[in-house]
Amino acid sequence: MTRTFPDAGDRGEHVKVTSRQKPGFLERLGETAGGMVIGFVVFSLSFYIHFTNEGRAVKTAASLDEGLSIVVSLDTFNSVEPQNEGRLVHLSGVISTSKPLVDPNYGISIACVKLKRRVEMYQWIEQEDSKEYEENGEIKKETRYSYNTEWRSEVVSSRHFDREIAHQNPSAMAVESLTAVASDVQVGRFHLSKGLIDQIDNFKLLSLGKMQAPNSYATIDGDFFYHSSNPRSPEVGNLRISFHYAGLSDSESPLGPADVITVIGRQRGDKVGAFQTKSGDVLELLHFNALSAEEVFQKEHQSNTIKTWALRAGGWLLMFVGISLMTKIVYTLVDWLPLVRDLVNLGLNIFAVCVATSLSLLTISFGWLYYRPLWALLLGVLAAIPIVIAKTRAPPKKHQ
Repeated sequence: MTRTFPDAGDRGEHVKVTSRQKPGFLERLGETAGGMVIGFVVFSLSFYIHFTNEGRAVKTAASLDEGLSIVVSLDTFNSVEPQNEGRLVHLSGVISTSKPLVDPNYGISIACVKLKRRVEMYQWIEQEDSKEYEENGEIKKETRYSYNTEWRSEVVSSRHFDREIAHQNPSAMAVESLTAVASDVQVGRFHLSKGLIDQIDNFKLLSLGKMQAPNSYATIDGDFFYHSSNPRSPEVGNLRISFHYAGLSDSESPLGPADVITVIGRQRGDKVGAFQTKSGDVLELLHFNALSAEEVFQKEHQSNTIKTWALRAGGWLLMFVGISLMTKIVYTLVDWLPLVRDLVNLGLNIFAVCVATSLSLLTISFGWLYYRPLWALLLGVLAAIPIVIAKTRAPPKKHQ
């Protein structure tokens, strides 16, 4: 059954109600069994994430410590010193490129490392808001559909809209987004490797305030080129284009001073690139502004710590979800008893939290066992705490 409500602006808002028979006990049990298989896969994946994450964190920390102990800071980098060949070097300076990046279609020319053309199209967007409820022994799903127009950088297919009529989007954009990258980037006399160039991503929006439209089919409004007869009232299918630049290299540019970067890598001739450490990681580091070698490695240690804790949290969450899915069958067995069902659900959630916490700590301790055994032992003790607490709170057995 479908009901349609009038919408100001004729956006086609409507509600669709579908119904299905309430699943029986065996059907719910079958769905739960399928969820147990998925839960086991997710549960197993969490172990892999935990264990590999700890090994990665330790290897990265050791590689950074190794790098700091052997890095050579170059006092001057306007000449290439042969004695530093193959060594890990540190230098800071202004970015320079051999020629500007150009987009002739829109008359853009900037001396920078990267120039991004971002194209957006005005399109219909379908939004769904669903809720389920039980009525007369049936499960009913009420879905409210609404349609709005927005600027999107990706083509939104309208073929699967609930009401495609009057909400059709073009299948492609007439102009494509792209990013141009300078082929040669230097700091002083040193050329940067592709890996270092890829890290220059401080994109800034190009202001078009003083520019003139380069052709008759594009107009400028604000910081956008519009392919529209009326940019203030666009139609579906109209385009707008903005430009973004990163790694400004022209010291006399009206956009501002050239960017200063700090790089750490292996000197090979007049190039700086990847350095393989004995600890296992490759060092090819780039940061903006003039930083000392100690400051660069400190920032890298901080980044490693944040990544490690993010993966730890993700591993714990996967383990919790996996345990919840595997134990959901217990909830299904008693879901016809309201009070018991709620108590069992609470107990299963507490059980999942405790087990996920204990197993996560235990897995992390195994990851540290080879590198730092004392930390591994401490984590193993912490992993046993939830189990000990649960056992001490269990009621004592009555002896006859």
